[in-house]
Amino acid sequence: MLKDNPNKPVIIWLLTGCVLIFLMVVIGGITRLTNSGLSMVDWKLIMGMVPPMNEQDWIETFNKYKKFPEYQEVNFMFTLEEFKAIFFWEYLHRLIGRIIGIIFIVPFFYFLIKKKIKEKLLKQSLIILGMGGFQGFLGWWMVKSGLVNDPDVSHYRLAIHLIAAFLTFAYTFWVALNLIYYKEERPNVPFMRNGVAILFVVTILQIIYGAFVAGLNAGFTMNTWPKMGNVWIAETVTAMEPFWTNFVDGIGGVQFIHRYLAYVVVGLVLFLLFKSAKYELNKIQSKSLIALLVIVFAQFLLGIFTLIYAVPVWLGVTHQVGAFLLLGAIVYAMSSFREE
Repeated sequence: MLKDNPNKPVIIWLLTGCVLIFLMVVIGGITRLTNSGLSMVDWKLIMGMVPPMNEQDWIETFNKYKKFPEYQEVNFMFTLEEFKAIFFWEYLHRLIGRIIGIIFIVPFFYFLIKKKIKEKLLKQSLIILGMGGFQGFLGWWMVKSGLVNDPDVSHYRLAIHLIAAFLTFAYTFWVALNLIYYKEERPNVPFMRNGVAILFVVTILQIIYGAFVAGLNAGFTMNTWPKMGNVWIAETVTAMEPFWTNFVDGIGGVQFIHRYLAYVVVGLVLFLLFKSAKYELNKIQSKSLIALLVIVFAQFLLGIFTLIYAVPVWLGVTHQVGAFLLLGAIVYAMSSFREE
């Protein structure tokens, strides 16, 4: 597949970026679920790559943390060793972000000098670089919201930060796939192309609501399935006024949307698979739909277990990985059904 591809070095570069974004999302999930995200209270682009190197450095860093609401209101009993544990995950998360920046920027200029990047790919690469740089800003913007009064980040900013990472991955993967299968002939099936595009949009919305659930800690309540407790729609779903705020700020309302959007995503995948029988598809198109089916059911089950067991760290992270893989499978399907 890549052996005789003239774009092989560029493809490897883009796929390496995809893998690192995946790793970034995994570490980000662990950071969130271990409540480690507010442990680094300042932002130093270059010096921030170096962690505290000795006991005195650690004490100074811990003292900075003590000045902010999370320590004063939540972790006031923390020892230095406990602080080091949460600092590790946020430091690792930021370090990987910097590595991603280097991995994208340095080869970009190398390929540019070597004239490996043509006009269309140049525009696409600049978009990827712009998305990556903006993602770094969004990360600090999100953290900053938890360093003021409420020792928790805004669930809106968390959702924006998360979805920006997913979209950066999706676009990078899309560009890589187009380079990999640049010679591939594919049947033109507008219905399937549009259907997968709709699935992409709905899945993005579902991921946003997953971030809302995480940001509001909504996964720690109503830990039953398929009902919310003993009813299908819990009273908390519509407890807030005005009504619409339940579905963006309310724990019950946000969990309700995330639960039932999952059925919509599964239903769309099944519908597309059923309708695909009408068309003559190539192997890549058929395989992309089978991959979608397998991953969407695995992710659906992960969601159920994550809820029932009240979001243990390993399950929460695995569920987030499932969302990442599902989005990757959708992008793969979109690429296989794209117009020539």
